[in-house]
Amino acid sequence: MGKPWTLIALVTFGYGFLYLPILTLIAYSFNAGDRVTVWAGFSTRWYAALLHNEEILDAAWLSLRIAAASASLATVLGLMAGYVLVRFGRFRSRGLFSGMLAAPLVVPEVITGLSLLMLFVALEDLTGWPPGRGIITIGIAHITFCTAYVAVVVQSRLIQLDPSLEEAALDLGASPWRTFLQITVPLLAPALAAGWLLAFTLSIDDLVIASFVSGPGASTLPMVIFSKVRLGLSPEINALASLLMLAVLLGVAVALLLAGRRDMISERGSPR
Repeated sequence: MGKPWTLIALVTFGYGFLYLPILTLIAYSFNAGDRVTVWAGFSTRWYAALLHNEEILDAAWLSLRIAAASASLATVLGLMAGYVLVRFGRFRSRGLFSGMLAAPLVVPEVITGLSLLMLFVALEDLTGWPPGRGIITIGIAHITFCTAYVAVVVQSRLIQLDPSLEEAALDLGASPWRTFLQITVPLLAPALAAGWLLAFTLSIDDLVIASFVSGPGASTLPMVIFSKVRLGLSPEINALASLLMLAVLLGVAVALLLAGRRDMISERGSPR
């Protein structure tokens, strides 16, 4: 049977359409000239310029703080939510709980951002908290939608775990809380790490929701990039995008290593 040249050509075109612009962006981040599309020689001047751009550095530091805090809290909440849905079986209002948990996965980001903005405004009018829009409101918004993604990862892993391991610990006298901390959580460690990385990436990448719930002095990195791109492309933005791509690749590599470790643990723990 001959090679499916048509399929190979379509796949090559598809991947080229997706990744050639990214490779071009990375290449032109080393352009010595001021114009984005005119090559003027190799230089790292734009990477050095990033180190002296206070606006971008402040936005990047703000995004990293929000992403780290949001991912950590979302991992805890997602762990609890996923555990309840898998291990607690059928309970009253399970459908409502599951639907509310999955809502951020299907609701458009514009609707989510607008609803959260209305919620924060109403809370401020009634209780005085949160005081305005800023890092707190952005963090709460990111925790809200990141929890849903972490819960999905935790559920998929919990379904694959053998519940007899937890039952054996309970039979040996361990309390439910001790069983959860010493048996369930270690077995879920690769899934929790993958969920944390996913939540961290989603928080760093968010633009739409953050635009609704942020205020003066609380501009995240995607918001700053979007505002600068609207005024015209710059090789400095190319350099920043290249660094973000490098961070994403490192995150993907770590996630793949964790996934491989999870598969190894599953193979060792499976009956032969």
